[in-house]
Amino acid sequence: MKPAFVLHSPDTLTDYSIFIEEPSATEPGPWPAIAFLDGDDQFTAAVSAYHSARKAGELPAPLLLVGVGYGASYSKPANKRGRDYTQSTHSDEPTSGGAEAFTRFLTNTLWPELARRYPLRDDQRGIAGHSLGSLLVLYTLWRDPPFFTHYLASAPSIWWDDRHILTFAAQRHVQNATLPARLYLSVGEEDSASMTGDLTLLEQQLKARPFSQLDLTTRRFPRRNHFNVLPDAFHSGLVTLFGSRPRVHA
Repeated sequence: MKPAFVLHSPDTLTDYSIFIEEPSATEPGPWPAIAFLDGDDQFTAAVSAYHSARKAGELPAPLLLVGVGYGASYSKPANKRGRDYTQSTHSDEPTSGGAEAFTRFLTNTLWPELARRYPLRDDQRGIAGHSLGSLLVLYTLWRDPPFFTHYLASAPSIWWDDRHILTFAAQRHVQNATLPARLYLSVGEEDSASMTGDLTLLEQQLKARPFSQLDLTTRRFPRRNHFNVLPDAFHSGLVTLFGSRPRVHA
């Protein structure tokens, strides 16, 4: 799939490939929009999941799907996911720790450009990711104030930097325990013990320190691992977050 356009970020000094799946002309906006990270490798799966849910009548209202990529696949030098999706620095990834700059690109550069090109709703803005991409999703959730309203996190890499994201969530709770958002978490039951166990730790923390107005759904998929869970996670996540009656807190 070719990107719809390329957008430069003044925050990361990177050119991003932006993929778009636009509703048909028979479904005029404004539309909710959801940005999928790792767009070079995962946007096709997102589009397939979306159309499957639409065909099944599980998503009555159209969405604008947005893929954010680098023009390069995993492990390629031009792919900066290890920098952009991590909040803290770690020796395993020398360029890590760029989540804040990347989030500013999403909120201050990408979204205004999307609003210029397409009719968008301001009250339903989504972000979705898998693995390290989901780590960034969780970072944007607990970054105060949150920009997005709907969060899809498949198999999040909570393990990063000794589970630093859990500490970040706890700090956010101390500062502000109100969080009007919808969060969908998922993992394959055959993923690694670290991935499944860390998701349980996150669930336990959110139960012990609940956020007011946070609408949480967690799903575990039987017979799915880290690599084949994506179609199920995206399909179920989109339906849960944007189904027939998506709940958005005032």
